[in-house]
Amino acid sequence: MLNPATGPVYVEGAEPGDLLQVKIISIDVEDKGIAAVVPGEGVLGDQVTKPIIRVIHVKDGCAVFHGVKLPIQPMIGVIGVAPKKEDGEWATDSPWKHGGNMDTKDIKAGSTLYFPVNQRGALLALGDCHAIMGDGEICFTGLEIPAKVTLEINLIKDKNIKWPLVETDEYTMVIASGDDLEDAVYEATSQAVGHIKDSLKIEWEDAYVLASLAVDLKISQVVDPKMTVRAAIPKYVVSTEKLIEDLTK
Repeated sequence: MLNPATGPVYVEGAEPGDLLQVKIISIDVEDKGIAAVVPGEGVLGDQVTKPIIRVIHVKDGCAVFHGVKLPIQPMIGVIGVAPKKEDGEWATDSPWKHGGNMDTKDIKAGSTLYFPVNQRGALLALGDCHAIMGDGEICFTGLEIPAKVTLEINLIKDKNIKWPLVETDEYTMVIASGDDLEDAVYEATSQAVGHIKDSLKIEWEDAYVLASLAVDLKISQVVDPKMTVRAAIPKYVVSTEKLIEDLTK
């Protein structure tokens, strides 16, 4: 199985139309992991002449590869809830509206995720941890590594979102996926503009202008069955608390 996940965790009281808040308290990784190159996979898969697997050691907070010390930033590649029944079944190697293999490096310790609850109990699962990964995950893997993850899960009743959110110190980010980058960019941007409009109570066109002035589009990954983009709304534009408060069921 690609990207095995631990779970599901049943959340008492969670029902469709609610919002699941998942705070990432810590991600403790082991002292070595692997990275791989696979023919036909990744951005340059057509140039790969042979498969390789490299064992990469982590020491003193850095991954060391060919003498280069890379400060680690542990993250969760796969995390999400059960999808809507009408969305069908989704393998753990794919991202969609329920979360899944979003491979977003802001899903790290100190960040908070928000997921739409689609089925009773939410059914949260996670896996595919990385010690470090660049935006895009361009060769198909990050530094894949065993990890122990500590979470705090809370339920927000009668609030709903279309795509997952991740909150960091500076931003609230919409994480959206599509068949290609254009689709993912459209979905992430549309949701970000809608959140700004609803929170600031301004016309859609004004929210669109404000998004163009302040919202950053960031590539999460381009190597999964769907591609993933995040639209980062600065908290000086609208706080996460205000954005959540103004959501409707």
